[in-house]
Parts: sequence; C-alpha cells; structure tokens
Amino acid sequence: MRRYISILLLSIPIIVIPNNTTMKKISELHFYNFSANTLQGDSVSMEQYKGKVVLVVNTASECGLTPQFEGLEALYRKHKDAGLVILGFPCNQFGGQEPGDEASIAQGCVLNYGVTFDMFSKVDVNGSNAHPLFLFLKNELPGTLGNRLKWNFTKFLLDAHGTPIKRYAPTTKPEDIEKDILPLLAAINN
Repeated sequence: MRRYISILLLSIPIIVIPNNTTMKKISELHFYNFSANTLQGDSVSMEQYKGKVVLVVNTASECGLTPQFEGLEALYRKHKDAGLVILGFPCNQFGGQEPGDEASIAQGCVLNYGVTFDMFSKVDVNGSNAHPLFLFLKNELPGTLGNRLKWNFTKFLLDAHGTPIKRYAPTTKPEDIEKDILPLLAAINN
C-alpha cells in the first residue's frame, strides 16, 4: 500500500510560484498577481495594466512568424490610445529561434520592426522553468495541446479586468484579432 501511495504522490503535479507569492493553486491567482522583467531588467507588475485590454504574445526573432511583429505593432499603434497594450515575451524553446540576449532582442525588435510595445526578458513558456504568467494563461485558456504552447507567437487576449478571454494559434495574424479587441476596448471607453 505504501508503494502505491508513493507512486500516486509522484504523479501529482507541483507548481511553484516565485516572487514571494504564497503557494496557491494556479487557478486561484489572477493576471495582476504576476510580474516580469523588461528587456532592460526592470521588474514590472502586471497590475500596472489594470483597466487596459492586454494581448500577451510569446515571440522569437528568427522564426518564420517573426514578421507578425509588424502586425502587432500596427495593432498597438492603432489602439493604444483606446487602452490596448501588447506584452511581448521572447522565448527560445521552439527551434532555438530566439538565441540572442536581451540587448540583441531589443535592438532587433526596434531596428527591424519598429516595436514600441512592451517587451520583456526571455522566458520559458513550457516545462518546469515556465514563467508563472504562462502557467496561469495556459491553465485558464488551454489549447489543442492542452497546457502547452505549440510554437512562437501564441497569443492570449485579456479584458480590462485581467480576465483571460481568448487564446490564438501562432498562425493567427494580429489583424485577425482586432475584431475581438474592439468590443473589449468599447467596454472601457463608454
């Protein structure tokens, strides 16, 4: 019997949430409970984005989907004054397509695509070292692979209350998300 209990205990997933957050189930947390470091190394609380419509994207500089930076930037510039923010999280877990350090990522995003939306330090989005924000988002909005991201440029849309609304496949173009963003922006501007 003791052997079966040990095996059972080994199969229970354990999620560790850093940043002095008490151990809670990931589903009990909220978007505003998380923080992340910018490409410049500054810690930013997601609470800073209260009242904004948020699009979280895992990015990569050397991916076939990297030209989506242009569409993301266009979407951001078009709707930032109405309350849209885009948060880019570089990730090197898919084909090694984000090999650079934070300085080279920042330079590539600005020089090649004119990115002005918020970019964060490189993170893991899958596996045991996944950033807690992505653990939360994947738990709230599982995809076709369950709680895993399948590639770069997976997108998560959150409303102005920090509630995850919709998850988009990597191949979904930023301009195709606009139809879902507009009602969320209207709700905060009326």
